[in-house]
Order: sequence, then C-alpha cells, then structure tokens
Amino acid sequence: MLIQVGELAKRAGITVRTLHHYEQTGLLLPSARSTAGYRLYNLADVQRLHTIQALAKAGMELAAIRDLLAQQTLPLGEILDVQIAMLDKQLRAIGTLRFQLCQLKEGLTAGDTPDLESWLQTLELMNMYDRWFTKEELEQLPFALQREPLAEVWNGLLTEVNTLMAQRVAADDIRAMNLATRWMERLEQDTAGRPEFLTRLNEMHSAEAQMREQTGITEAITNYITRAFAESKMAIWDNYLNPQEMAFARVHYFDRLMEWPPLVAKLHQACRDGLSPADEEGQALVAHWQRLFESYAGTDPLTHAKFRQAMQEHPHLLKGTWMTPEVLQWLQQGIGERMRARAIASGRSQVG
Repeated sequence: MLIQVGELAKRAGITVRTLHHYEQTGLLLPSARSTAGYRLYNLADVQRLHTIQALAKAGMELAAIRDLLAQQTLPLGEILDVQIAMLDKQLRAIGTLRFQLCQLKEGLTAGDTPDLESWLQTLELMNMYDRWFTKEELEQLPFALQREPLAEVWNGLLTEVNTLMAQRVAADDIRAMNLATRWMERLEQDTAGRPEFLTRLNEMHSAEAQMREQTGITEAITNYITRAFAESKMAIWDNYLNPQEMAFARVHYFDRLMEWPPLVAKLHQACRDGLSPADEEGQALVAHWQRLFESYAGTDPLTHAKFRQAMQEHPHLLKGTWMTPEVLQWLQQGIGERMRARAIASGRSQVG
C-alpha cells in the first residue's frame, strides 16, 4: 500500500513542505512516484517518518537524526519507548501544575500567608521533585518526602564518604566497601525498592543543579561509591574466578553499568504485568540481561557457572541491585526458556 505526499502530511500533522525538506536533505525519500509525478510512501517510509518525528520531539536535531539513521535502523520498540517517556513527562508536568494550582487555591481560601522565603523554598523543593514524579509516586518515595536538604542518615553517610575521600582511602579498602554497601542499601530502601525511581532520581540529579546543591552529592562522590561497591563484589568473585576471568571482569564491569537500572526496572514491570518470561517480549528482556552479563562475564558457560555459584553462596551480591526474589525467579525462568530454545535449535541444526 502506498500513500501520497499530501495524505501523509495530513495524517502526520505536518506540511507537505516539511516532507519536501526531508527529501531534499536525504532524511526521508519517497519510495516511488505516481504516473502524475506525486511522491508515494510505503510502510517503511511511514515508520521512518515516525522515528524522525519521535526523535525530533525528544529534542534531537535533524542533522543528528539523519546521521543516526544512516548508521543503523532503530528498533521500533525503542522509538516507542522514547515517545512514551516523553508523554509520561508531559503528563507529570500537567499533573504537577494542577496540583500546584489546587494548593494555591486552598491556601488562599484558608487565609494562609507564609513569609516569602518559606513560600519560595517550599515551591522550589516541591517543583523539583514534581517535575520528575507524579503525586502518587511521591507518596511512595521516602527519599522525596524528606524535605530537608538531607535526612540525618544521609548527612551521616555523606560525612563518612567525604572523610574517606579526604584521607585518600582507596575504593577497595574495607571501610570504603562497607560504606558503599550501606549507601546502596539505604538508596534501595529510600526508592521504595523500585528501580524506575532510581533511574529517574539519577536523571534528576544530573539535570537539576538545585538537587546537587541540596544533597552535596558530587560526581566524584558518586564515582567513589560506585567503585567501592563494585570492589565489594569483586572481592567475592576473586574467590571463584581464575586470574584471566577476574581480569576480564575488572576491565569490563563498568562498560555498560548505567544500562542495569533501566533494565531491572523493565524486569519489575514485566513481573507486575504478569508477562510470561517465555513470550517474545519476555525473551527480549532476558536476552538484554544476558548481553549485559556477558559484557563483563564473557561467554564461557563454565565461567557463568562460577558467577551463579558466587551469587547463591553470597547474599551480598544481591544487595543494592533492586532484584527481588520474584524478579529473580522470573529472570531464571526466562534464562531456562532461552537455554531450551537454543538446545532445540542446535539439535535441529545437527539433524539437518
């Protein structure tokens, strides 16, 4: 099925001139022309237009979109994720504005007149979190409910890490590893055990200068805690892996570290939605997990068995991972399905 340029422009909510511009710049070329010379677009063209519009609305320049599409074809699922995340952000903003207006109205009705500085500080704190979380989410998020710049427990942790860093204590020192473990356990607790909250807090901390000023958590502190927490895991792995395996893990562990929280959030969502780990979507999540694991564990099944044994014998390795027993069981089922599918495919190949 082919669609003419005018109809595509109308259905997409853009102008024909925009489509002409996309063609002139090589961003979107029509697949054919009618006998009358009209530009015609097929399904693949429409999907590409969808990708262009999604990335453009997410803030990417057209030149960058063109370069990106020239290098690779983005999976449609990833494009939809971009759009869904963008709409979620817009919905949160709308909800925040409505809630704020209701608060203003209630205050005026009750005759409350706080001083200017108190009002401004309250607005700053509320708006900062409300830009990233819905009202319902804030009610579940202990971290956001602590309206002081730092809760007492976090102030204590921050003092400890600043002291260790000032004393140049190495990340693999037992004091640093113990502190990092307590830090991550507290963070897991204060995000209500929901990795999607962690992901959003990380984005919030990166984007909001006010957040960094209030918490006092610098990039150097984050890197120190991350390294020390990793060292606490490597100290365990060192008892199971040979020198070559350990060297590979140490070199590559940080390569894709930031991909873990969003993936774990998706695993949690899959469990909440009742998604079967054997379904296509479930297997895609399992495959993603496997790729991340292999990025530092390698591809040797014998090495993988060593990591699994370490996990079973040392509960510490699950701390600060946001992996609940339910999510872990779901993942293990998915890995089992993936291994069975591979075995069946291998058997068919040998028979053939």
